[in-house]
Amino acid sequence: MSSVYLKRKIAPRVANGHPWVFANEVDRIEGEVAGGDIVDVFGHDKKFIGKGYINPKSQILVRILTRSKADTINENWFIEKIRQCWVYRQKIGYTENCRLVFGEADGLPQLIIDKFNDYFVIQTLALGIDVWKPSIVKAIETIFSPKGIYERNDVPVRELEGLPQQKGFLSAPFDTSIIIRENGLQFHVDIENGQKTGYFLDQQDNRRAIQHIVKDADVLGAFTYTGTFEIHAAFYGAKSVLGLDISANAVAQANRNAELNGVHGHCRFETANAFDVLKQWGKDGRQYDVVMLDPPAFTKSRETIQKAITGYKEINLRGMKLVKPGGFLVTSSCTNLVGPELFLEIIEMAAKDARRKIRQVTFQTQAADHPIIWGMENTQYLKFLVVQVQ
Repeated sequence: MSSVYLKRKIAPRVANGHPWVFANEVDRIEGEVAGGDIVDVFGHDKKFIGKGYINPKSQILVRILTRSKADTINENWFIEKIRQCWVYRQKIGYTENCRLVFGEADGLPQLIIDKFNDYFVIQTLALGIDVWKPSIVKAIETIFSPKGIYERNDVPVRELEGLPQQKGFLSAPFDTSIIIRENGLQFHVDIENGQKTGYFLDQQDNRRAIQHIVKDADVLGAFTYTGTFEIHAAFYGAKSVLGLDISANAVAQANRNAELNGVHGHCRFETANAFDVLKQWGKDGRQYDVVMLDPPAFTKSRETIQKAITGYKEINLRGMKLVKPGGFLVTSSCTNLVGPELFLEIIEMAAKDARRKIRQVTFQTQAADHPIIWGMENTQYLKFLVVQVQ
């Protein structure tokens, strides 16, 4: 096995638990290496740090899989590792639908596995984990006897690793339009064509957090995607619910979800550009008891962070202007590049510009099946905030 030796200043960060080794942090490599190979990683003092997969074409040269010298990375290792992930989810109460594997937070860098009841969707986002895809499929089959496994590797980040974008069945073909249950409701999930892996499991706990504020309320939701927050609001007793999304396909699926749950009488969805509509409705003097905003990530790189700050501020300012005095704003951000402190600062700036006073009701992160590792920024990405607007 080839060996990677780190520079003196870098070793403590990696030795203290971070799984990424950047190419410019490496002092030398001993032995021949090819993309996807497992290598031993050592500090400058030749002390063993861990074993991981290497990709000479990537800025992140090595991603560490284990800190144990005794471990052999093979099919059985993956079966045991994924079994441990399942035990953890069961212990914290996520059994039917959950993020079974959350990449670095589960010690399996760049591997995502979402469990939708008996169906599984996987993403292998780096070359070093992609080569183990057959072992990962075998692990799922061994532990779960699934009804189906699907690959959603149609994501641009793979191209940074020299990998093609692709999607398709990793099991016998099955109907990729399924129905899942969440918080007493049902939702259509389009595994093949839905965003990400087909459904946003990370908000499942946060959707319960609106239960009391929406009762008897007129509710507006923007960036609704397939309407999960809005349908929860209707289920929890909202008087009326209107959801907006720029995607006609998402709106069609949201309306189907409303019908599926028997709330389509007072919960409806329309295709619209939320930025434009919210601005106009603010000028028109429209008011709602609750406004909910769940926009996409406005940036995926540090170079465009200012653009994201401007976008989040603008949409929240417009949302606040539509809230009746004493009503509530429910707002989220799903990019880890905008940290919790910065996100709260943005909301505060928006409140000042809107000339509204706010007070925090609750501030949460992603559901607990997406565990957070302190010091690992990409594991804490979702911010969910409810404020009262006065």
